[in-house]
Amino acid sequence: MIGSHLSVAGGVHKAVEQAAAMGLECVQVFTKNQQQWSAPPMEERAVELWRRAMDAAGWSPETRAVSHASYLINLASDGELRRKSLALMRDEIERCRRLGIGTLVVHPGSAGGASGDGDRAAAMERVARACAELIAQTQGSGVRLCLENVAGAGSTLGGTLQELARMRARALELSPQPERLGVCLDTCHAHAAGYDLSTAGSAREWIDLALGTLGPGVVGALHCNDSKGAAGSRLDRHQHVGAGTIGWAGFWAVMHEPAWADLPMILETPKGTDAAGSDLDLLNAARLRALARCSSEQGPAALAAIPLQLGAPADRPSRPRPTPNPEPVARQRATAAEASQQTAEPPTKPSQPKPSQPKAKPRAKASASTPKGKARPPTGRAPAPKADAGKPGRGSRR
Repeated sequence: MIGSHLSVAGGVHKAVEQAAAMGLECVQVFTKNQQQWSAPPMEERAVELWRRAMDAAGWSPETRAVSHASYLINLASDGELRRKSLALMRDEIERCRRLGIGTLVVHPGSAGGASGDGDRAAAMERVARACAELIAQTQGSGVRLCLENVAGAGSTLGGTLQELARMRARALELSPQPERLGVCLDTCHAHAAGYDLSTAGSAREWIDLALGTLGPGVVGALHCNDSKGAAGSRLDRHQHVGAGTIGWAGFWAVMHEPAWADLPMILETPKGTDAAGSDLDLLNAARLRALARCSSEQGPAALAAIPLQLGAPADRPSRPRPTPNPEPVARQRATAAEASQQTAEPPTKPSQPKPSQPKAKPRAKASASTPKGKARPPTGRAPAPKADAGKPGRGSRR
């Protein structure tokens, strides 16, 4: 089932309506503002509209909808941050229960400044205990928590399949309900963490390793994103299907894995339209479908038949992040382009003549346009040039 993470502006039901109108088969949403620790309780009207949209699409939210938990949550933390993270997770689970959503994806968290194996092991133990506690406290909710693999930057947990398996196994020792705890695999994160998915063979090895390490039925959802960073770069930057360093072959292998055929395959690729005005979600979904229908030999031609004309202004990140992700390479290229243009042009003087000393009459006439009481006496010097509009002023900071 191919779907996308869509906006809930105007209500969570809007994402379902948009997904159905686009011909998608499932959807991923935030059930609340993902950058806030608290939110007003979900109104019954919002639940009713959601269920109406699901019924209209002919979908069951248990299998066709995925919720992504807030990025603020850190299950590996302790102290006050742990208390807040668990409280927010309980709220996330309750929102999913009311909406009938069966899968809630969450990042395991970060060990903070820990760098030694002992500290990392302790952080993983906290994740396992947090999951076990949440499962025990939300009996009967029907919501399955899925720990998502990460790109492996810094002290984040879950960059390897072994870490995911270890945290899950420990949580089930404490709260033995395997149906309540699964895993979500992100292709971009796996590739960036060091599992090379750029060939059909290497992607096949990763899939076999995932199935063997995690066990059958543990993977509950997939995030189908290409990667801007190279394999092992630890860079969490999503790219369009086939347009990144994974390429067509890795996605071909994923789409042809029988064990994952009925899972939600969620696109978290950049939103908007390409230079030709085509919706990027539709193009990425079409590319995945084309790869699912073709042989490995036909893969390159299948993607070539669905071109992506990137670089349009509407091509922007798909969802907000808790911290901005600058693109220094793009800025460096822009700076280099400006420098080359300046080098190519002859160093001539500006076309505008240099202002000479103003005469008394024009000076007096210009002072009439200034606010009353603000006229300046003629100084005999040229007026100071206005600030360069191309430079950021005080109000232009982001």
